[in-house]
Amino acid sequence: MRRSAIAVAAAISSASLVLAGCSKADDNGDDGGSKATADAATKSVVNTSTEKGGTVTYAMSDVPDSFDPGNTYYAYMYNFSRLYARPLLTFKPAPGEKGNEIVPDLAESKGKSSDGGKTWTYKLRQGVKYEDGTEVTSADVKYAVERSNFARDVLSLGPNYFAQFLDGGDKYKGPYKDKSGKGLASIETPDKHTITFKLKQPFTDFDYLVTAPQTAPVPKAKDTGVDYTKKIVSSGSYKFQSYEEGKSVTLVRNPEWDAKTDPLRKQYPEKIVVNLKVNQATIDKDLMAGTTTVDLAGRGVDTQTQAQLLNNKDKKANTDNTYGGRLVYAALNTTVKPFDNVECRKAVQYAIDKVAVQTAQGGPVRGDIASTVLPPDVIGYQKFDSYPTQGNKGDATKAKGHLKACGQEKGFKTYISARSDRQQEVDAATAIIDSLKKVGINAEMKQYPSGKYFTDYAGVPTFAKKQNIGIMMMQWGADWPTGYGFLNQILNGKAISTSGNTNLSSFDNAEVNKLLDETIQNPDESARNAAYAEIDKKTMDEAVIVPLTYFKVLLYRSPNATNVVSSAAWSGQYDVLNLGTTKK
Repeated sequence: MRRSAIAVAAAISSASLVLAGCSKADDNGDDGGSKATADAATKSVVNTSTEKGGTVTYAMSDVPDSFDPGNTYYAYMYNFSRLYARPLLTFKPAPGEKGNEIVPDLAESKGKSSDGGKTWTYKLRQGVKYEDGTEVTSADVKYAVERSNFARDVLSLGPNYFAQFLDGGDKYKGPYKDKSGKGLASIETPDKHTITFKLKQPFTDFDYLVTAPQTAPVPKAKDTGVDYTKKIVSSGSYKFQSYEEGKSVTLVRNPEWDAKTDPLRKQYPEKIVVNLKVNQATIDKDLMAGTTTVDLAGRGVDTQTQAQLLNNKDKKANTDNTYGGRLVYAALNTTVKPFDNVECRKAVQYAIDKVAVQTAQGGPVRGDIASTVLPPDVIGYQKFDSYPTQGNKGDATKAKGHLKACGQEKGFKTYISARSDRQQEVDAATAIIDSLKKVGINAEMKQYPSGKYFTDYAGVPTFAKKQNIGIMMMQWGADWPTGYGFLNQILNGKAISTSGNTNLSSFDNAEVNKLLDETIQNPDESARNAAYAEIDKKTMDEAVIVPLTYFKVLLYRSPNATNVVSSAAWSGQYDVLNLGTTKK
């Protein structure tokens, strides 16, 4: 999920990732924000209120990949898009691990599985309308899945799970090239409230899959491809009032939304504003002042603000620090020499001082030092360390030994990529550069904006290879909170794509691919979890990912925010569905 994911995320599983909100504002909550303590939103609703009105303001230091629910892969957009786009299922708005529970959204209930897990059927709630008053139908959900998964030359930013698993998905060219207008035969709509997915193999996590915004309905007649983001047709509780690309977005209440068809959303704020390309320090300042309600990206406050918060008892009481189901790591590009040699990759594993990286990111409050691909809060995790060093500070002697084994005894030059608007990521990359230099590897940083990191730069394999980018900074959260949801999009060779790629290592290992493909068909949950741990170990044996830290986020609860909760579902972010404000 997400690359900061679903990401996301993801994330990824992170994409698993992280934090969510509460839809029932008067349940299990605090009487007010002034009484809340640190981490309160991870346990219950903070500052509960059923008051309507006011403007909830979001801010972000860059821009999202896309507001189009079918063309995004950041966890914060999976979260935010639900305000205007209802997926078949979603995650329960509840604090802590309770937030990982799947609940019906556009659908009446979870999927009905048959044919050994190869067929999944959903019934849509009746009476759901778009902002223009027309009824949402199963044909709109079918079309949404087709446009988001099968038109990769037009919409390339999201995952393509449906294309991988639907029967005939490898042959269908997508709705923009489909002259018949019938769409993919394995997505059936026998009536306007029923949709059935027929898979080519059993997929035990399918209910998790349909929580993605890719299943939010899109009316075919209103679709304009990549330009759909300029005029999205809302099926949620809010609709777009204005969209200024790269500047701001304003949502207002959707008058056609009916609470009788939606048990989750409450439509508390009158208006929702998103300000883009705002300096992170300014965002932090505005959060504390109450002029901004939420940091949309949900990455937490910057290092300077962190110190202010943690050293002030009153301010610390308004923070939430928790695992986010995410891994911060360096992906080693197997298509760039000399990283096509496993021995050179192992040299990097031993060379990096992970304590220095952790410190650069902001210390333990930002994450525990990692040794595995799966984070501890994702199902399937097993603790192990394939490249142990004293105090996690690196081992230059072992690193040089592996450099000699790969024919690079004198060292070599490479490039490392990082997102320019993520200072902690840039600082972590700088720490890695310092570590590598000590063993003769000279790495130079190339910085790219996060909004295009995957569309134009690191996520484009041909670009990365041409630019000799051997190391790419990455943060990944589970697409849903299982081993498969975390691992598949970053390790499966089938997930490698020409743009929007999240398998940054271009890792295409037949054994790992087979394990991933077979495990998701296994109805035995314990066997699946054991297989995910095995995949983790095989990946580390190949040394294509350098785990740096198990991500933790430090969020600040704006004093004006109401109905604030965090869960394990949204990559460290506050759930957006029912956030309100006391500022009218």
